[in-house]
Order: sequence, then C-alpha cells, then structure tokens
Amino acid sequence: MVNITIKQARKEDVSIILDFIKQLALYEKEPQSVEATKEILTKSLFVEHSAHCVFVCEGENKVGFALYFYNFSTWKGKKGLYLEDLFVLEEYRHKGYGKALLSYLAAKAVKEDCGRFEWIVLDWNSPSIAVYKSLGAKPMSDWTVFRLEGNELSSLAKQNKY
Repeated sequence: MVNITIKQARKEDVSIILDFIKQLALYEKEPQSVEATKEILTKSLFVEHSAHCVFVCEGENKVGFALYFYNFSTWKGKKGLYLEDLFVLEEYRHKGYGKALLSYLAAKAVKEDCGRFEWIVLDWNSPSIAVYKSLGAKPMSDWTVFRLEGNELSSLAKQNKY
C-alpha cells in the first residue's frame, strides 16, 4: 500500500468536505438532498464542534473523508462514536482507504472509552456491507431507523406545550 495518512480537517478544508459530501450524495443517488453549505459546515465543524471530520490521504492528496460525532448509549452508560458519512473517491476504492478510516475511528473510540462505534448503510450498498461484515461489524436487523425533518419536524415541534 502507498503512503496512507489520516489528517484532521481544518477550517480551510471546508470546500473539500462539501465537495466530498456532494459526491457521496451523487453516489447514493440523492444529489438534490444536499443542503449543507460552506458556512453551515464551518459553524458545525469548527465553531460549535458538533461534528468532526478526518481525511484519508495518499501522499498529500485527500482521497476520502469520514465525518463523525458522539452520541450516548443509556444501556452502556457511555458515549459512542457515530460515523455519519464515509466516502472515498472512486479511483481510490478497493485499496484499503475506507478500511483505514474505519480503523482510525475504531482506535479513537477505544482510546476515548466509547461503548460503541456505529453507522448506517443503504440496503443496496452491497460492496460496503461486505467490507463492514469482513471487519466484524454486525447489522442491526431488528432495528428500524426513523427520521423527522422538514414540515413533519416543524409540525411535531408546534405541538410542544411544555
């Protein structure tokens, strides 16, 4: 394998982060769903620190990224590391870059005493699912992800009387 490094994203990397997010959305067949902007990402990643980003690099070239944040498990009584997005440029896939990002984040989770390292994957993304299973990750087949956003989120929020 060539010279692979993992580097923390910096404020000046926000354009690259947004570009990777847009490429991931295109891969996931939802390019119209990206609402993130450089300003939103700058605030979230580098002002509020509500999420974090690392790059996988070949030499000096950023060839992929992982965007993650911390959640909390009541059952474990500990924080967990949640991988929101992982993306590697197409021409660099199948070379170990995604695994390098996952390994880096797993080590971070262990070092920080996280109870879990979790992420979701689209059902049709069989190449990624195969990689995750080869690493020992187990699908949570008894769980269903629910989401509120947009009008539905606003509607429920308006019902708050507390």
